[in-house]
Amino acid sequence: MRRILEALRSRWARGLFLLAALAFGVWAVSSQWSDVSAALASLSPAGIVAVLGISLVYVCLTMLSWRAVMTDLGSPLAVTDSSRVFFVSQVGKYLPGGVWNIVAAAEMGADHRIPRRRSVSAMAVSILVSIVTGLLLAVVAVLLGPSDIRDTYGWVVWSLPLFVVLLAPPVLNRVLGLALSLVRRPPLEKPLSLGGITRSAGWALAGWIVAGVQVWVIGTSLGMDVTVATLALAVGGYALAWIVGFLAIVVPAGVGVREAVLGALLTGQLGAGAVVVTVLLARVVLTVADLLLGLGAMSVLRRRSRQGTLPRS
Repeated sequence: MRRILEALRSRWARGLFLLAALAFGVWAVSSQWSDVSAALASLSPAGIVAVLGISLVYVCLTMLSWRAVMTDLGSPLAVTDSSRVFFVSQVGKYLPGGVWNIVAAAEMGADHRIPRRRSVSAMAVSILVSIVTGLLLAVVAVLLGPSDIRDTYGWVVWSLPLFVVLLAPPVLNRVLGLALSLVRRPPLEKPLSLGGITRSAGWALAGWIVAGVQVWVIGTSLGMDVTVATLALAVGGYALAWIVGFLAIVVPAGVGVREAVLGALLTGQLGAGAVVVTVLLARVVLTVADLLLGLGAMSVLRRRSRQGTLPRS
């Protein structure tokens, strides 16, 4: 791992890393293109644009949740700089292993004079915030979903209090300090505060709701009832699917796992074919949003590098 990190600090290696991540992301879309094209035919052009727009908003909200943690730890990046670091690093999650987005964020943060241990801590905390807020909404899916979902994922309900306690600043700061000491790194210069965690959680909750709305828009366009109950199921179902997919760290970005969970939740609301279309489009459109924002951020970074305006660590 140390050799990999050292290699990523060179410009050419970063370029290769990002190209590989993009290639895996594009493969995730192209490998299902025949199904994707058929699924896209089920929506109107306006519906496709709306779903993509919702997905872009979701990714931006997750960035703001991460930025709130980074600010609380003592690195208040501007929104533009935060966007570039976050959007480019997130492309790394499509590489197998489940840690490359964290590695990329640490290396890119170093260009802004952010200590790598702070970047890694911020990404880890923002992921924990996502898990806790997602569990909160996943409880809704467990309660509203079919009985087999309650039997399989009932652990969501009783695990929520444990994660909430872990997110409390006194506990979280101790855990981070212990983790840094175990890897023989200096402690964080500034502890996390309740205000910072609360702001991050607020952005994360907004992101989960927007992601669920994306699923709901697709589902209702294919015949799902337009009700508050189906909206709640879509929001909670997406959160539950993400958490289960995140736990499957050997699968790049939870591909396949999340679709299976979300499909099981929507089975009672849509026909079998419509369920497949919904979960497939939800995944593919979010992947496209990640890639578009990542490519946009990369192009900006490339222009700044050529102009000699990119900060150096």
